[in-house]
Amino acid sequence: MATLKLILAFFLSFFQILSPVGAIIVNFGEGNFFAEWSVTDEFTADYCVELEKNPDEDFVILNLADVQLKDDLVYEEEGEKTVQMIDDLVRKTEPDLITLTGDNAWGTVAYINLVKQIDGYGIPWAPIMGNHDGQCCINEFWAAHLLFKAENCLFEFGPEDMGYGNYIINITENGHIIHTLFMVDTHDGAEFTLEDGSTISGYDHLWNNQIEWYKWAVKGISEIEGHTVESSVFMHIPVYEYKDAWVAANGSEEPGELNPELAPDAIGVCVESVCSSPVNNGFFDVCKELGSTKNIFAGHDHANNFQIYYEGIRLNYTLKTGYGAYYTEGLVGGTVISIDSDGSAYAEHIFMQD
Repeated sequence: MATLKLILAFFLSFFQILSPVGAIIVNFGEGNFFAEWSVTDEFTADYCVELEKNPDEDFVILNLADVQLKDDLVYEEEGEKTVQMIDDLVRKTEPDLITLTGDNAWGTVAYINLVKQIDGYGIPWAPIMGNHDGQCCINEFWAAHLLFKAENCLFEFGPEDMGYGNYIINITENGHIIHTLFMVDTHDGAEFTLEDGSTISGYDHLWNNQIEWYKWAVKGISEIEGHTVESSVFMHIPVYEYKDAWVAANGSEEPGELNPELAPDAIGVCVESVCSSPVNNGFFDVCKELGSTKNIFAGHDHANNFQIYYEGIRLNYTLKTGYGAYYTEGLVGGTVISIDSDGSAYAEHIFMQD
C-alpha cells in the first residue's frame, strides 16, 4: 500500500516536479534567481525580511532539524510519526516563525510533502539548506525553488556565488529592529589545502564572501539602529568551535555527558563526535569581534543536543526532528527560541516521545 501511495504521489506531483525546469528555461538559467551583491553596496532595512513582534509577548521560533525523510519512508510508520510529531510541536508551541536547520528531506515526494505540510500551517517559515538537500531528488536548485515558491516561506536564493539560501530576517518591535536572524548555507563537502601544501577533505563551511556579507549586514543594521543589534545565526554544519566548546565543557574530545564543574551553565549531551569542517574559517572570531551574534544554531549531528556558552556565544545544537535517517531514542523533537523585547534570545528543547 505504501508503494502504491508513493507511485500515485509521483504522478500527482508531476507538474510540481517539472516546475523548476520551466522556471530555468523562462529565466535563462539559475543565475537570474540570485541577487547581485557587493560589499560596497549601501545597506538599507528593506534588504531584509521583517517580522513584527507583539510587545506583550515573546517572539517564538520553532526549529525543526534534519527531518530528512526518504521517499520510501514517507508513507511508512516513520513518515506518519514524523508528520504527527511536527503537527504536535506546532500545536504545542504556537510559533510566530518556523525555522528548519537543513537536511529537510531526502527525496522528491518527501520534499514536496514536507513543504506542503509546513506551508499549510499559515505561519511564516524560514528553512536553510543542509549537505543532503538536493540529494535523492531532482537537484538542489529544484529543492530551493520549491521552498522559494511556497506561499508562506521566507526563503530567498540570496547573493550569487554563496550557495542556495542566504538571507536575513529582522524581528522588529514598535518600528525598531530588536533581533536579526542570519540564515546561511554551509554547503556540502570540500577539499581544503593546508599551509604545508597538503590537502584534506571534509564537510564545508561558510565561504569568505558569505562572511563579508555577514559583516556588511551586521554593520548596516547597527548603523540603522544606532547600536549593535543582537543576532542569531542558523546554519546546518556547525562551526569548528563546537569541537572546542565540547572539549572545554567535557574535558575530552570523546562524546559523553557534560562536566558540570567545567561548564555549569551548559546543557545537553554529545552522543556522536562533532562533525564540523576539518579547518577553521574564522567565522566564529568575526562573530566575537562584531559583538552581535549571541547564538549559533546548527543541525547536522542528529544525536547531539548540547548548548554551551563558549567565549561569549552560545553554541546550540537544534534537536533532531522525526524519524528520518538516523536518530537516538529520546533525543527527538524540536527547539524553541524565544526572543524578548530586549532582543535577547533563549533556547530550549521540546522532547517528543512516541
